[in-house]
Amino acid sequence: MNELTHTLVRLDDVGLTLADPADDLRGRTVLDLNGDEVGKVDGLLIDEDEQRVRFMEVGSGGFLGLGEKKRLIPVDAITRVDDESVHISTDRDRVAGGPVYDPDVVPERHYLEEVYGYYDAPPFWGPGYFYPGWPR
Repeated sequence: MNELTHTLVRLDDVGLTLADPADDLRGRTVLDLNGDEVGKVDGLLIDEDEQRVRFMEVGSGGFLGLGEKKRLIPVDAITRVDDESVHISTDRDRVAGGPVYDPDVVPERHYLEEVYGYYDAPPFWGPGYFYPGWPR
């Protein structure tokens, strides 16, 4: 099965908002487990059915937006959030080697399975999945 039973959408592309504006991670710096900068949160992918954030879209590299690569990082990789930053459980080299994300293409199940597997996180559609609460 290659299709999800849930629809993932970019928060910027739909008329939804987060219940608590403090949970909006867009624009925050992503820091790895060593405190090194990974990139910026450019967007959030939400599960439209359950209205939960599932992935951060993180942009890194490039200059003035040129050559920047986008990657999805599951919210399951978040260890801490503060006013300026989102801290994740892996290092930036690992993120840099992860699957590249194309925001113009709707992610299919096999791609999302690859992302979850890369970050050693269970997929949200799997049995026994527990939402980590970042953001709420």
